[in-house]
Amino acid sequence: MTMNTFDVTIIVGSTSDMHVAEKAKEVFEAERITYDLQVISAHREPERLEEYLRNSSCKVIIAIAGLAAALPGIIASKTEIPVIGVPVSSKLNGLDALLSIAQMPPGMPVATVGIDNGKNAALLAIRILKLLT
Repeated sequence: MTMNTFDVTIIVGSTSDMHVAEKAKEVFEAERITYDLQVISAHREPERLEEYLRNSSCKVIIAIAGLAAALPGIIASKTEIPVIGVPVSSKLNGLDALLSIAQMPPGMPVATVGIDNGKNAALLAIRILKLLT
């Protein structure tokens, strides 16, 4: 696999979460921020996720997930790149995903934005990018 060079990577755990990713994409396109959008399930495709992360040179990752929302934490456990978790509303109106992302164990830092708030995730990613330049 070749090196992926983008400012931000957006990873959704399922195509059903794509509506949240669209909000982030709109911000990045308006601000001319390079991004890559991937659908990779941490549960069903762990090897593919590891390979993608190993070959990525992005500066920030946005991980969008619902239900148990393991994706952001798994990504944070495999990279030093800042991770922004976006909980998706599904069961329990997204509260389950919000709590899963916000309550990462020690050593697994994940920034968390509001439920379905892909726009705020993109805006936070842009702020992080500004600090890195």
